Amino acid sequence: MRQRVNMPKKKTGARKKAENRREREKQIRASRANIDLAKHPCNASMECDKCQRRQKNRAFCYFCNSVQKLPICAQCGKTKCMMKSSDCVIKHAGVYSTGLAMVGAICDFCEAWVCHGRKCLSTHACMCPLADAECVECERSVWDHGGRIFACSFCHDFLCEDDQFEHQASCQVLEAETFKCVSCNRLGQHSCLRCKACFCDDHVRSKVFKQEKGKKPPCPKCGHETQQTKDLSMSTRSLKFGRQTGVEDADGASGYDAYWKNLSSSKTGEAGDREDEYDEYEAEDDDEDDNDERGKDSDSEATDVFSNLNLGRTYASGYAHYEESED
Repeated sequence: MRQRVNMPKKKTGARKKAENRREREKQIRASRANIDLAKHPCNASMECDKCQRRQKNRAFCYFCNSVQKLPICAQCGKTKCMMKSSDCVIKHAGVYSTGLAMVGAICDFCEAWVCHGRKCLSTHACMCPLADAECVECERSVWDHGGRIFACSFCHDFLCEDDQFEHQASCQVLEAETFKCVSCNRLGQHSCLRCKACFCDDHVRSKVFKQEKGKKPPCPKCGHETQQTKDLSMSTRSLKFGRQTGVEDADGASGYDAYWKNLSSSKTGEAGDREDEYDEYEAEDDDEDDNDERGKDSDSEATDVFSNLNLGRTYASGYAHYEESED
């Protein structure tokens, strides 16, 4: 007897809509936990009401210490409490609360107001994204500068507004001179942008940091997620001294030979320049001596011309007109 095979039922329109709705709700719940640091309410941009300076969302102005008229909640981002639920710690039935009537605390990490909602007060301090925010370049925290905090797109370290562009421009530079694995001589296919090192397929595996399913292998040194080297614009470290001279000479001198050759040529060039300067100084001294001799000759010629000149009795000769004897 033939076994009867039951075909799956065809999905109806309502069933498809229900599945799509559940998928969207799942994505929304996942996205709430992974909010971009620049879009988080505690890291929002704020303009002071008094000094009109742009800065991060704060309870007090970083520059003039003035309190803002419309504080923003660091957790939910609202500026007005509508009292639609019974979540508020301070009850205000039928009244919309704004300003200082809406706030309930100040976060010690992000220095921003937290509203008087029970959920915000109980969860923000535990999940504040700026709890360990310290710039990797200047090592300043939120309390040390007035700007916003950003995360590097490559190594995901914290950056302040002053260093974010400069750091990201030089972040994809390895600490090695080649793309080889740090443990062997093979080409490194996985790169860690925090350690600035490459690893091959064998040495990227670690006994300390386990690889999660569906994710890229972690760095065996720091545990940060590695990326494919071919997907990045990685570059190696270049030096302008020592054996990294750059160009090979026509006579085949390269490496340390080229370095010493360039060094000797630069020294000879400096010696030649010093000799030229010395010759110039000697030539100037000779010109000055010639000018002095010519001046002395001209003075002697002038004395010879006026030596035979007789001006008679003058005051200079000791004879005056009143000293002359009358004949």
